[in-house]
Amino acid sequence: MANAQLEGFYKHFVKAMREGNAAIFVGAGLSRASGFLDWKGLLKEIAEDLELDIDQEDDLIAVAQYHQNKHGNNRAKLDRLIVEEFTRRAELSENHNLLANLPIDSVWTTNYDKLIEQAFEAAHRRVDVKRTPESLQHPLPGRNVTVYKMHGDVDSPQDAVLTKDDYEIYDHTRELFSIKLKGDLVGKTFFFIGFSFTDPNIDYILSRIRSLRGKDKGEHYCVMRWPSKPIKAKGKGSKAFQQAQAKYEYNRKKLDFRINDLKRYGINAIMVNEYSDLTKILIELNHRVHLRDVFVSGSAHSHEPFGELRLEEFCRSLGSKIIESGLNLVSGVGLDIGGKVIVGAMETLYAKYFNDASDRMFLRPFPQQAPAGMNLKEFYTKYRKEMVAKAGVCIFVSGNKFNTFKKTIQDANGVFEEFEIARKLGKYVIPIGASGHAAKKIWEKVNGDLDNYFPDGGVKDYFKTLGNVSSTNEEIVDSIINILKKIKAVP
Repeated sequence: MANAQLEGFYKHFVKAMREGNAAIFVGAGLSRASGFLDWKGLLKEIAEDLELDIDQEDDLIAVAQYHQNKHGNNRAKLDRLIVEEFTRRAELSENHNLLANLPIDSVWTTNYDKLIEQAFEAAHRRVDVKRTPESLQHPLPGRNVTVYKMHGDVDSPQDAVLTKDDYEIYDHTRELFSIKLKGDLVGKTFFFIGFSFTDPNIDYILSRIRSLRGKDKGEHYCVMRWPSKPIKAKGKGSKAFQQAQAKYEYNRKKLDFRINDLKRYGINAIMVNEYSDLTKILIELNHRVHLRDVFVSGSAHSHEPFGELRLEEFCRSLGSKIIESGLNLVSGVGLDIGGKVIVGAMETLYAKYFNDASDRMFLRPFPQQAPAGMNLKEFYTKYRKEMVAKAGVCIFVSGNKFNTFKKTIQDANGVFEEFEIARKLGKYVIPIGASGHAAKKIWEKVNGDLDNYFPDGGVKDYFKTLGNVSSTNEEIVDSIINILKKIKAVP
């Protein structure tokens, strides 16, 4: 997909996410990075029983049906393969974690494994998993994301949609899924990931989408990979290369037809060269959709150089301005910096906007104990990564603590760690150097390399204000907001 088209996708889908009108549809490809098999891998043993070559089979659903037919309508082996494959221990992939950090409340999948729900649970989302038609009638109270496993789950392999029989009677056995899918297709923009153009599920899903939507196709997106070009290896005969080249050109032409055909269903194909490009797309979606979410980092046993009263007033003013500017606050609930910023944000919310605070603020108390099996340092690092991941901008204020052994004030290591996490995740960082301590050191580092941290420029004078202790609170807060305008965080 051309850059202009990709940019159009980002703008459209980010807008849909912010308005609560976005959904994800996940195929088997997303689980491959975690070590699970795709359809061909799963049915390889089944094909061998039938004395078929799985690599030559395109209709894999038919292969599953042939096996069931051969064994007198008994699918015990198919069910066993599902259980054995998808109950193996597997680690969440980076793409799973990136997906779980998006503000999505509806996820549809044809996968049998549990990785999607595990990813959202790891991101501290309350997940309502719909595995059966009956479960659709009983919503989980307090849920903020629903995972629709429209083809079943590893816990009930005997009910999994796998063979031609299952697909043909789907509307009878799983009609409620079709009704719910139709509703989401009408009201949401879908992003299909983890599907290849040869995935046996894709044709079924596309035909269902068209029948459900009718003429009102909507506008959806999917990620698909171009076929790999053959490489002419040294010492290899030209005939083999020519055959590989001919196969590549054939697959490329066939895929061009597929891309054009997807438009009948209102689906725009985002074409990538490698599946790893999906990670870049998910990172960019996270970056853009969280740009209005501001994480405030800091601690202050000592209030110098501002003094206690001025530092408190600055934090309250900062929290207030974040909300007033249409931004959202992400913060650990501390007793000093975080707590004062939250007070300012709450005052503005209730005085001017009458919003439910949960819509505009993501607040989590900093834990004092680690869960069983994890040391405190590892837990704090994990906690900080999760907090920073939910923001697009990180502001650093003061950052000091009392060393109980040396009886001295020292820079807060946690603030430095949050800065490093933010830098690695590509977040915008705005340190208030004038507030001293860790924030001052971070300001010196960022200010010395502004072109790297703010490649679009235009923030030099504002950063000068942030680093000047003589700047007033109002001047510093105004400079922060002007920087946020430069990076287009302020709507």
